[in-house]
Amino acid sequence: MDAKHSAMLVLVAGVAAVAGTARMTAQQAPRPVQGKVHVLAAADGNGANVVMQTGPDGVLLVDTQPADAAQRVFAAVRTLSLEPIRWIVNTSARADHMGGNDALTRLGTTPASVGRTRVVAHQNVVHRLVGNTSISRDAWPNDDFFTPDKDFFFNGEAVIVTHMPAATTDGDSIVFFRRSDVIATGDVFTPGKYPAIDLASGGSIQGEIDALNTILHVAVPGKYQEGGTYIVPGHGRICDEADLVEYREMLTVVRDRVQDLIKKGSTLEQVKIAKPSRDYDPEYTRSGGPSADGFVDVVYRSLTKR
Repeated sequence: MDAKHSAMLVLVAGVAAVAGTARMTAQQAPRPVQGKVHVLAAADGNGANVVMQTGPDGVLLVDTQPADAAQRVFAAVRTLSLEPIRWIVNTSARADHMGGNDALTRLGTTPASVGRTRVVAHQNVVHRLVGNTSISRDAWPNDDFFTPDKDFFFNGEAVIVTHMPAATTDGDSIVFFRRSDVIATGDVFTPGKYPAIDLASGGSIQGEIDALNTILHVAVPGKYQEGGTYIVPGHGRICDEADLVEYREMLTVVRDRVQDLIKKGSTLEQVKIAKPSRDYDPEYTRSGGPSADGFVDVVYRSLTKR
């Protein structure tokens, strides 16, 4: 394709992006976090937060929402950048986090693209996708890693993807944008909801707490514990270190209460009757997610390996 036609395509894309911006409501548009990072919330709760890092090198996305949300996500990307989508990082194997991979890879290809978009995830994500017919093979990651972390330099800053073993699953990862000072946590952290720990997929209550402690080791609060490192959860509002501490403390208290009841010989039904999460239920069950009984059930079975 010659330079004239390439320029024309970019111009057309720019006009479309401006038109898309005009049609977007405040709720639909990506919100600035800090530095080079924005976040797009799911429409009507259908999908995970999409974290967007943009700059002269192109576009990086953390998670892509379900496949049917791809056009909306792409329209939001184009309000920020006309550059190609060069990187996608998936924080888990859940469809609401990675279902849009294939469509956004195709939509995000421009005349400036060099090679296929690199889709990064821990190798356990790929293992979990084997036999999962709900996610197209075309949406699978093409750049999986098996080491504790994977890092690269993009748009003028280090991007560090760190595996969180045995958190909500055995394939969870967080993404740290070092210069922007933003952490995308995926479902390891979901304010207002109990964590969706999937024991069958390698998750555990202790691994979840360990993952939060790892994030807290990286996050640095601002003055009076406000601001500083911003944390974008898998679902919900932008948070800071203080919010994460509160979430970690809640999980630790519930775990300790359930563990104490187990030591006293309580059965699962007796533990549920004791309601070890009772003082947290009003806050953590009002926005969907696991029920109080469902969360206690998972904590009990995680601690007893049943």
